[in-house]
Amino acid sequence: MTATTVHMAVYDTLADWEVGHTTAHINNGAWQRHPGRYNVATVGATSDAVTSMGGLRITPDTTLDSLRPADSAMLILPGADTWLSGGNGAFAAKAQEFLDAGVPVAAICGATGGLAQAGILDTRRHTSNAAVFLEGTGYAGGHLYVDEPAVTDGNLVTASGTAPVDFAREALALLDLYQPDVLASWYKLYGRNDPAGFYELMESGA
Repeated sequence: MTATTVHMAVYDTLADWEVGHTTAHINNGAWQRHPGRYNVATVGATSDAVTSMGGLRITPDTTLDSLRPADSAMLILPGADTWLSGGNGAFAAKAQEFLDAGVPVAAICGATGGLAQAGILDTRRHTSNAAVFLEGTGYAGGHLYVDEPAVTDGNLVTASGTAPVDFAREALALLDLYQPDVLASWYKLYGRNDPAGFYELMESGA
């Protein structure tokens, strides 16, 4: 993997809290194997500003039609109401393009529904908010559903919208951001609220 930009999709009503741990720790060089290796850029369907579910206005750094898998280290797809109303099909198509090129995709909450609807989850182990949530899409991958907070299959991460830290752990692992023991301590702190993780991170010297 040579690209250093992680692209996060932005669209109206994107769920801010679902991707905050992921993007913050990609941009924060602390404890990383190679501090500063990655940066996060936003990608929109157009260059127009969008408004997140939390009311934040975001102007995309780039547009979907100009995004090439070769120029990206990962595509992050947050949940949003627009997925539930059948929108964001172009982002699902871009996710398929990324996966075909061997570039990781990380989708959470409503975005997993969009990927299911596009047939992307028919042949990959995955999770979502609930099995019944994806059944409504009419997809053919129900036998591959895993009842876990977050699941990685190859270059695809899927997660429940109530598991933003688990989602981050899987995405950070795919990016090889931390040494495995450092990532375990990171999850101990942020995922389990165990202060021992903080002291382990401080002692890691990373």
